[in-house]
Amino acid sequence: MDTLSKAKKIRKKYEKILMRKKGVVGCAVGYKHVAGKKTDQLCIVCYVIEKIPEDQLDEGDLVPPVIEGIPTDVIESGGMKAL
Repeated sequence: MDTLSKAKKIRKKYEKILMRKKGVVGCAVGYKHVAGKKTDQLCIVCYVIEKIPEDQLDEGDLVPPVIEGIPTDVIESGGMKAL
C-alpha cells in the first residue's frame, strides 16, 4: 500500500476520535508544516480553531505526533462551516 492510501485509511479510522479532541474542527490528509513551511511529508492534518499550548490541554485532548506510523500536524484554521 502506498503512503497516500495508508494515510487516507488511517485518517478515516481515527477521524471520530480526533474530532472529539478539544478545538479540533476538521481532519484531512495533507503535508506536514515545519516552521511555517510546507514539506513533502504526508501526514494527517488536524485543523483547530486556535492552537493551545500542550501544557494547557488535558492529555486526552492532545493530538498524538504519529498515528500508526503516519505523522500528524495541527494547523490553526479558526472555525469552519459546512456549505
